[in-house]
Amino acid sequence: MGTGSTRRALHRNERGQGGVEYVALIGVVAAIVGAILAMTVPDDTSVALKDAVCRIVNAGDGGEGCDSGDGGGDGGGGDGGGGGEDGGIPGDPFQPAKCLLSQDQTKDTVVIQILFIKISGSEQLKVQQWSDGTVTLERVTDSSVGVTASVSAGIPGLKDWGGSASLNGTYSKGKGQGGQWVFASNKSDDPQADLAANLADAEEFAAALKQSDVCDAMIGSPVSPISQVGCKNSAVSQMQAANPERMPDVDITKTSTEVSGGVSFGKGFKKGAGGKDESGKSKDLGSISADGLSGSMTEDVVVMRTNTGPDAGKITFVYTFSVDGKGGQGAQGKATRMQQVSVTYDAATFDQEEKDGKEHRPEKLVITTSQENGEGAGVQVGAGANVPGTPVTIDVGGGGGNIKSQIHTESAEVVLDNDADSKTVEDWLRGRGDFPAGDVLPTPSDAAEVPGSDAGPLERLLHDKGKLSRLDYNANTDWWNASLGIGFGISAGQVTMGFKLFGIDITHEEKNQTITGNPTYATGPRSGGARPWVEWTNCTRTSPIV
Repeated sequence: MGTGSTRRALHRNERGQGGVEYVALIGVVAAIVGAILAMTVPDDTSVALKDAVCRIVNAGDGGEGCDSGDGGGDGGGGDGGGGGEDGGIPGDPFQPAKCLLSQDQTKDTVVIQILFIKISGSEQLKVQQWSDGTVTLERVTDSSVGVTASVSAGIPGLKDWGGSASLNGTYSKGKGQGGQWVFASNKSDDPQADLAANLADAEEFAAALKQSDVCDAMIGSPVSPISQVGCKNSAVSQMQAANPERMPDVDITKTSTEVSGGVSFGKGFKKGAGGKDESGKSKDLGSISADGLSGSMTEDVVVMRTNTGPDAGKITFVYTFSVDGKGGQGAQGKATRMQQVSVTYDAATFDQEEKDGKEHRPEKLVITTSQENGEGAGVQVGAGANVPGTPVTIDVGGGGGNIKSQIHTESAEVVLDNDADSKTVEDWLRGRGDFPAGDVLPTPSDAAEVPGSDAGPLERLLHDKGKLSRLDYNANTDWWNASLGIGFGISAGQVTMGFKLFGIDITHEEKNQTITGNPTYATGPRSGGARPWVEWTNCTRTSPIV
């Protein structure tokens, strides 16, 4: 054995069986996340979810062996090129009219837990720049109530490290309210100049929204009523000066289910020699811990009823599946896979059909997939203390960091302008016919390829009529978190079951993303049936303002 090998062997001996234990740790995470999916996602529910989690968990070896052959598809389709020989076709009916250039998003979330009851609320503000020179500003607030439970287990061989794995389950249902304001009053032949002017209006409007919130907070305070009215009038005047094209309100309801698993490292502290007092009883004083690896799967169903604006009278159902993985302290890595289906109906017709027990007739379908991978500096730590003589613990935690990531997004949009297409989509969603929704979730890249002999009606519809596009973004996320909990736990060997008597968790996140690479869309079917990817000129004509 050479000198270098000797030093490495000595280093392994000094820290115990670290390598073996770390491999065991990865196996625990894989088992946890695999169990999550096995318990919550039928094998045929959504293409590539299990593969995505596999890649997240096994990122260290490049995710080898994670392709089950069930789909995927962020990469293939058409000619697979970044621009295409046509360079875009003027007047092509398959070319989407505009694309998202950049997005700045701020989100604050507060979660309160009392026993098994979980109450959460969040507020999200989003400013989006579009390639046609318009700017949109969205603000959505939502709250939900649900139930949650968890179980954790110590990892054999990592006892001295305080290594443990946990599985958490949450079901919640809530409501939200939101609005979207469109800034498009600056219109000319120069979309770049229009974008700059409309963005300035949007930023002025956002400042007025914040001022309005401050004014509302004055209600019930010692501030005089005259000052409160003056504050509110000033904010309203500033909003009107910003001149948004429309100020629709949207009624939002949301149901969400989430399961997650993870591992953490820590150190427990005990009183007395060997962790026992004079009577031989163990005295736990508390612990400190740091998150290692974690994985989660979330399923959201959002229902949006638009009351005013050009989409007034529409109801849209948005179904989102996402798998998320995160690991590391100091240097953190993160990966997210998202698949989303959005279906729009005429609200009055939908309600009447629901009342009469008739089939629904959707008017538009949008399928979106995205993959985000990133890394950066960050830490999430915690500390706990036991209340003497009781199984009650008090825990505090917190952390923060910055993640720089790359996002690949694909979209397929179809306007359902006849009964046959509407029925195809509705049958797929409701699980009727030969190819129900649970069987396959086609990706936009899949739709650009020549349909196989076994292709279903939905796949053929997307291929023949869908507007298909692909975009890439660079993103930067700053976040921080703080939490406080009072818990009660019962241990049996390595397994601990418990619940929070009370807990509060606050998270703040600021994320901005900017388009990069070569935006492309798929032209109409060519000879042989393939749809080549070409330059998306409606997207590249304008640059985001940063």
